[in-house]
Amino acid sequence: MNASLEILASMLPKDVDAALIISNENRRYFTQFVSSLGYLLLTKEEAYLFVDSRYSEAAAAGARGCVTVPFRKLSADMGEILKRHDIRSVMLEGSAFTLNNAAETDKILSEYGARSIHSDELDKLITKLRITKTSSEVDKIIRAQRITEQALTETLKLVREGVTEREITLELEYKMRRLGADGVSFDLIVIAGEKTSMPHGTPGNNKIKPGDFITFDVGALCEGYHSDMTRTYALGYVGDKQKRVYDTVYKAQKIGLDALKSGAVCKEVDKTVRDFIYQAGFEGCFEHSTGHGVGLEIHEQPALSPNCDTILQGGMVVTVEPGIYIPGEFGVRIEDTVVVTADGCINLAVLPKELIIL
Repeated sequence: MNASLEILASMLPKDVDAALIISNENRRYFTQFVSSLGYLLLTKEEAYLFVDSRYSEAAAAGARGCVTVPFRKLSADMGEILKRHDIRSVMLEGSAFTLNNAAETDKILSEYGARSIHSDELDKLITKLRITKTSSEVDKIIRAQRITEQALTETLKLVREGVTEREITLELEYKMRRLGADGVSFDLIVIAGEKTSMPHGTPGNNKIKPGDFITFDVGALCEGYHSDMTRTYALGYVGDKQKRVYDTVYKAQKIGLDALKSGAVCKEVDKTVRDFIYQAGFEGCFEHSTGHGVGLEIHEQPALSPNCDTILQGGMVVTVEPGIYIPGEFGVRIEDTVVVTADGCINLAVLPKELIIL
């Protein structure tokens, strides 16, 4: 087994003989192998990756830290392993199993005298491992970030009166892929004008006009790792209220970044940012969390939210993304992805955040 699997095996409770992991992201995290289907069975002695014929050759060559088991009938092939290691209890990855999958797995295990454990305990153990990032993981996020920034910089040259949100979005995704991205981190958000008051608005065919704010919430995928960044620009000119809102968000984001360090509590960082925005006269205009973890998933732990008691540690990767949204008028959000350190954070974004009028 590789180091991450050995650590997870050592973390399993004494009365648990094995763990079964089925989510794409966690299988990839532990084995470095990408597939749309697979079963990672971790015993105290060995790890087994069950894949069907579509992936058997690739898994044998590319999966790390585990024994690849091509299966034709999962119950029979997994049953052999259960008997070999005298498995009596298997902890399931609770968040990944549907009711149907859980029932099917229960049936397979019971055929061989084993029981399944339905809880969130395995998920919590995996989160403890994934919540801090290795230098290799951070490097992948940085590469995704650089692709995002270059693609956005090139795309901004195309922003002008009359161009549509959708046209800009398509061009931005094309440039990301051309620059080497495996894909986009999420459905890219490029919205303008009144639509910027919707934190997750959808790009449409409406045309950008002078005086509009334009929100770019964008990210690229690099070797499975996400980047996440938001910038708000204006076309032609802005009014006094727009300037005031932008300046408030800009200052709030800096306050959030300054509050990050190992030992800080997530909900307290969120409160610091939220209080500043509310005291500036925009109470009720910032409802989403201040930030979230980023890695193999675009939203991971920890969360910079009012309900998260997690204490930040060095190596955690989080976003800081305050915003102000005024329905029927406009909205502003500024977002960076950073790595928490002992005495602060390292900002992975280098694009300017001052108000830029295109």
